[in-house]
Amino acid sequence: MRSQTTVISAVTGSQSGLCSRTPDTEVVIIGAGPYGLSAAAHLRSAGMDVCVFGRPMEFWAEKMPAGMLLRSPRVASNLSAPSPSGTLEAYEATAGISPKSPLPLETFVNYGQWFQRQFIPNLEHREVVAVEVVEGGFRSVLEDETAIYSKRVVVAAGIGPFKRIPQEFRSLPDSVVTHCYSGFDVQGYSLRKVIVIGAGQSALESAALLREAGAEVEIIAKISTLRWIGQHPWLHHLGPISSMLYSSHDVGPAGISRLVAAPNLVRHIPLPWRDKIRTRAVRPAGSNWLPPRLKDVAIKTGHFVKEARLVGSRVQLKLDDGSVSSADHVLLGTGYSVDISRYAFLTPGLIERVQLMDGYPVLESGFRSSHPGLHFLGATAARSFGPLLYFVAGAEFASSALCAEIVKNKAVPR
Repeated sequence: MRSQTTVISAVTGSQSGLCSRTPDTEVVIIGAGPYGLSAAAHLRSAGMDVCVFGRPMEFWAEKMPAGMLLRSPRVASNLSAPSPSGTLEAYEATAGISPKSPLPLETFVNYGQWFQRQFIPNLEHREVVAVEVVEGGFRSVLEDETAIYSKRVVVAAGIGPFKRIPQEFRSLPDSVVTHCYSGFDVQGYSLRKVIVIGAGQSALESAALLREAGAEVEIIAKISTLRWIGQHPWLHHLGPISSMLYSSHDVGPAGISRLVAAPNLVRHIPLPWRDKIRTRAVRPAGSNWLPPRLKDVAIKTGHFVKEARLVGSRVQLKLDDGSVSSADHVLLGTGYSVDISRYAFLTPGLIERVQLMDGYPVLESGFRSSHPGLHFLGATAARSFGPLLYFVAGAEFASSALCAEIVKNKAVPR
């Protein structure tokens, strides 16, 4: 196989270099967000030969609206490195930035890119377009048709391809319907009417940003009453009792939060109960600092869109109660549905080798899929390890567990 391998060139900053001094590498990581960067930092520290592909923090930098604030607390917004020098606080000290809470998106993106420069300086910016199974491992083909062979592949490619588009909106052009995860410029909607669909953080914060940019905004949400995270702050100030109820990750309500913080325990809970824990921990809700910013936003709860059509240049929505709303644009805050077959770089032949449950890969310890040497991190692992893996906070557990698995079984992937 070595004679067939094309040695790829990597990118250090924006300059070319060598991804590996040899034609083959032990681990290919696809994705350069919080999970991919954290995993790479741990593996490199353990002496593993790793090639990372992706543009650092691309989803956060290009698909999230400017001015966004992170829902997660600061302590749960750290990428994971094997030393304290990779923390958010370390970046802020280096950059001379005063800590802020909630954490601004711009700071988080800059922090992630700084982390990459510190721990993965030879990051490869080109994208992987195909991963194929070959004897002894995998062949990853890049966008310029060069390739690299590896013993293992770690998929940490994020949620970009998983956007949930309700059926009612699929026939409408992109010019009048946008998903929250597609990237949009809030300033471009000034003096226009925008209807936001959804009741989660992305929908509610996008509505606030649009209103503050001068748009007329209406929220339509299926749930009867909007929910807010942290409505009972006194529960967090009960000393040892609070520590028993909540983890520092702050994912999920009292009690469930503590359970969610133990992914290895969650993995052994029967799937029906595991799913209940997962859906309860991540049900649609907004941060408790959002309500004052939505005071000038029209909010219609307890209703859903039955029909959406284009009337002239505007979108007309017919709701379940027969009422009609219209707008210049519709923004979908309708979340995402994990389905790894929507990763374009995973070839059908490889997908067929992976045991799935409703689009999620079935994962064992070390984030191993059913195909030897293929691992999945981030949201794709949440069905196996619980809802912590939907959040940046899960990167610490995931990268440590992955590294331990790969180092332990370095000779033969399993």
